[in-house]
Amino acid sequence: MTTLDESLEDAPLAAVGQAPLAVPPTRLPAFLASRIGGLPRAFWLLWTGSLVNRLGTMVEPFLGLYLTTARGLSLGQAGAVMAVLGAGSLAGQFLGGTLADRVGRRRTLLLSTLGTGVAMLALGYARGLVPLIAAAGLLGVLMDMYRPASQAMVADLVPGADRARAFGLNFWAVNLGWAVAMASAGALAHTGFTTLFWIDAATAAAFGTLVWRAVPETRPKRPADGTADGGPRGGFLDVLRDRVMVGFTLTVGLYVFVLMQVMTTMPMAMREHGLGAGTYGWVIALNGVVIITVQPLVNTWLARRDHALVLATGMAVVAVGIGFTALATRPWQYAAAVVVWSLGEIVGAAVLQAIVAGLAPEHLRGRYSGLYGLAWSGGFMLAPLGGTQLLGLGGSALMWPVCGALGLVAAGVQLALGPAIRRRTAVERS
Repeated sequence: MTTLDESLEDAPLAAVGQAPLAVPPTRLPAFLASRIGGLPRAFWLLWTGSLVNRLGTMVEPFLGLYLTTARGLSLGQAGAVMAVLGAGSLAGQFLGGTLADRVGRRRTLLLSTLGTGVAMLALGYARGLVPLIAAAGLLGVLMDMYRPASQAMVADLVPGADRARAFGLNFWAVNLGWAVAMASAGALAHTGFTTLFWIDAATAAAFGTLVWRAVPETRPKRPADGTADGGPRGGFLDVLRDRVMVGFTLTVGLYVFVLMQVMTTMPMAMREHGLGAGTYGWVIALNGVVIITVQPLVNTWLARRDHALVLATGMAVVAVGIGFTALATRPWQYAAAVVVWSLGEIVGAAVLQAIVAGLAPEHLRGRYSGLYGLAWSGGFMLAPLGGTQLLGLGGSALMWPVCGALGLVAAGVQLALGPAIRRRTAVERS
């Protein structure tokens, strides 16, 4: 018969009031903690809103088709409407950055998301060229106005050491939402374009509702040495006087010009080799697959590296992938090129917005994000203009090598900017 003393000797420490032996954590919780742990609740609410908003992005890819079929516009008229949309996007980046700093991130997000819902429906129900142009201009301003405010809010919420990781998570959410939206939009378009407008409007409004109900204002308190009305000194002129930020923005704009060729001129280049829209569709879909699967695995590791060097490397890999496309004539060759530049895009995206946040003073975060947004809007607008000209002059044999060379130029300039970026952002990352 076992005695009480013998039972106590054999019992676990926890049974006699001692602390239990530590159980080594499994690999999965440790993996997840290093990638998503330690970020504030408000960030995750903003992340959720961005994902929901992106899930409804169904109108833009089909806008040209909608205008020429459902609204009966000519190609020239449809191009004019889409150009106004792009110009509105440029203005929206500028306005969004200013409002984020002056009236607050939360109010700017509310105006942009809720306003986008209204403007989206206005465009969907507009008849005639003039109303369509007016609705497109309004939509262009409102739909991209939230971006600088959202980026500034992430910078407000997340310490410098974790910002690259946080922005990387946002990048992943945006691409996941985009992939789902594209898969859904193709099927839903058969039910009528009106459905796409309503879904896009509803998801934008849902983002705004989430911000209204749950996301707090994060704009830093105004400094005591501000202007007479209590606001901080500074405006877009101060941003434009920052030579490092201006150089960085121009470099990013060139990089975007190169990257966006795959969304604008690549279908036309593939047509030279007898490859149609269906082939382009599955080839470009690889970009989303690569990002969704690879980015979570490498984002944390990249965030810990030198941001300026990481970005230059990403730009160079994108340039190589774009240049390699000149050799492609078959679907699998185009697919291989897409995989290469997609890996470069992942590398660059891991640190792009973190660099902007590190360069920006607290009271100008919105405006710095707005200038950065202009690089994307401007690059996206110029990409089809320059790409189609190169394609017309010398076909794929000219366009892809030239764009690849421009990408390497962007990588080289970014490498040259590296020391200045490191000096400016070292304190933020410490």
